[in-house]
Amino acid sequence: MRLESVSVCNFRCYQQEISARFSDLTAFVGKNDIGKSAILEALEIFFNNDLVKFDPTDHNIHSKDPLVSITCEFSDLPTTLTLDAGALTDLDSEFLLTEQKTLKVKKVFDCGKVKVASETFILAFHPTATGVENLLELKEKELQTLIRAKGLAAPLKGNPGMRKALWGAEKNLHLQETALNVSKTKEDSKQIWEQLEAHLPMFALFQSDRKSQDSDGEVQNPMKAAITAALAEVQHEIDAIQVKVREKAVEIANETHKALQTLDKELANDLTPEFTAPTPAKWNSLFSINMTTDGIPLNKRGSGVRRLVLVSFFKAEAERKLKNTTKRHVIYAIEEPETSQHPNNQRVLLDALKILSTQSDCQVILTTHSPGLASELPTASIRFISKDDQQVMSIQDGAPVFGSIAATLGVTPDSRVRVLFCVEGPTDVLAFKSLSRALHEADLSIPDLTNDERVAFVVMGGSTLLQWVSEHYLKGLGRREVHIYDRDVPAYEVAEATVNGRNDGSWACRTIKQEIECYLHPGAIQATYGVTIEVLDHPPSKADSVGSRFGQAYSVLQGFDGVMTENKAKSYLAMKSFPAMTAQWIDERDPAGEVRGWFHRVAAMLN
Repeated sequence: MRLESVSVCNFRCYQQEISARFSDLTAFVGKNDIGKSAILEALEIFFNNDLVKFDPTDHNIHSKDPLVSITCEFSDLPTTLTLDAGALTDLDSEFLLTEQKTLKVKKVFDCGKVKVASETFILAFHPTATGVENLLELKEKELQTLIRAKGLAAPLKGNPGMRKALWGAEKNLHLQETALNVSKTKEDSKQIWEQLEAHLPMFALFQSDRKSQDSDGEVQNPMKAAITAALAEVQHEIDAIQVKVREKAVEIANETHKALQTLDKELANDLTPEFTAPTPAKWNSLFSINMTTDGIPLNKRGSGVRRLVLVSFFKAEAERKLKNTTKRHVIYAIEEPETSQHPNNQRVLLDALKILSTQSDCQVILTTHSPGLASELPTASIRFISKDDQQVMSIQDGAPVFGSIAATLGVTPDSRVRVLFCVEGPTDVLAFKSLSRALHEADLSIPDLTNDERVAFVVMGGSTLLQWVSEHYLKGLGRREVHIYDRDVPAYEVAEATVNGRNDGSWACRTIKQEIECYLHPGAIQATYGVTIEVLDHPPSKADSVGSRFGQAYSVLQGFDGVMTENKAKSYLAMKSFPAMTAQWIDERDPAGEVRGWFHRVAAMLN
């Protein structure tokens, strides 16, 4: 499942219900104490209620309504699941989806009681017609009784089939959004939630401010996330174990019933076993990893070192995810990745998180109050949290939001930044950094953009790039801009001309070759992935692009089922092949010196 949105109401600073949408990479940006962490911790409560547990003090202090709610919406849903013992069905057939065919789950916490009570609801476009509005709560015998009463010619075995027959017999189901109670205290329908819970994404939260102890989030969380990732990869084996345990437990329960009848036939006409499997959170709690560095417990090291472990975890995870995919979705949420980190390490972490977010089974969520860090994120990922003079909270997104960030958090992202380097996507950032570093090693007059604090990258995103340029959202930052776009999008010619027409020292160009991947040397690809492909300057079709050719060749080499997508192939090339480029390979692929020319122009701007 993929997280599409979260809505919170009466939770901490959010008195009125407010919603936030999620993409593959989502960054909540805003002032300190504005409510960024509240969103992440609401998700932790929803998914795990472990690292952060719901507390009565989470209730909004200005609200008289005792109910607090956290609602998550999901897409990429399981095609089949078992709501009743041994009977496969699907969410759509059971009317458990919204009108938009997403799954929406709402958790409600009642703070009006001495002990906070919680309930779970599925908000679904569900039948409300009298007599068929509660079929999911009925047991087999109750459904059989209804089938007989209506005289339907339907099999009397298999609850999904009987429900389908009963719903199908109605002329008008009166479908409406309905809150279906699937709480564990709701005996008849709790199995629905138990089955769905096993398909939810695994959620790992990394907090920025924790005490230096064994439970320190900066120490434990990367290792907890390692366990989460490992469990995601062995989910099939876990499912098989649970099926086997279920079968054996039911068998023993049935034998017990037979033995009971031999003692007293009147005591129980039936003894129905109701099996409950461990939740993902319980599986996580079974394992732990402790780490030491040179014999010193990691929690005894400084905050910077502990956060460096976090950087290393995500860098390794990004590389690992490129090699392996899991069927279980994982969400990584990290507060303020800039905390206690040198700018170079911040960039390493951001690059790793960007690549990690491109993987099909992974989402990344960040919070930051640093406009400099926000400027290096894709525009589509940014969610700006603010409140007006009446203290009404809002969450904005889209390209125009960068102007609000600049106005609220400061005119300049970083006093050291002199040039904003604007590109289309996160893989372009890695490409330009790698090419500059390779040339810098042979020519010190060329800046190494992997660690030059005078240059900040701005990822504009292909779909919003023209809007960024035409509206000049970065004008308030007071910095000159460099824009380099791929030639494969003719519309970028307009953006190029617009930037060059500003007469403020900024400049733009499009690559002479079709796209940045066309500057790769086949030797770098061979050295890093063991495949040899022809790299064309101007591929005649999508199938001939560098990403497509590499994806096809590498998929065959690795024996993948199907062919790697072009976007994923570009992530592979950005992570390893671009960093393997040398000045000699650049010159062989670019004898006219176009690439050197870009960086010499940047150097002139910096000097």
